[in-house]
Amino acid sequence: MNPHYEVALEGADDLPEREKSSAEARFMKEIERSFGSPEAMIEVYNAWREACDSDASELNAKTSALAVQWPKAFNSAQRAGLKNIGEGDAHFELSVGQRRD
Repeated sequence: MNPHYEVALEGADDLPEREKSSAEARFMKEIERSFGSPEAMIEVYNAWREACDSDASELNAKTSALAVQWPKAFNSAQRAGLKNIGEGDAHFELSVGQRRD
């Protein structure tokens, strides 16, 4: 099994499907560019989730170092994905899981 992720643009119900797909692709391109690969992005995302669910004293140095990278990269990807979209409540949701190859 290999880790994979999916992105969904939420809160943009009036947006045509083609524009929604383009926005999701822009988000994915930017978030992957930030980390160099989907695998690296997933590693950072998982570290961030662990940090959110834990007390700071429970985290090891590697997890902490990875987790702090997430917010800036996510915000950058969000801006790229939402470029030229006038949907005020629009945002991206990320789903990370395992894929059987």
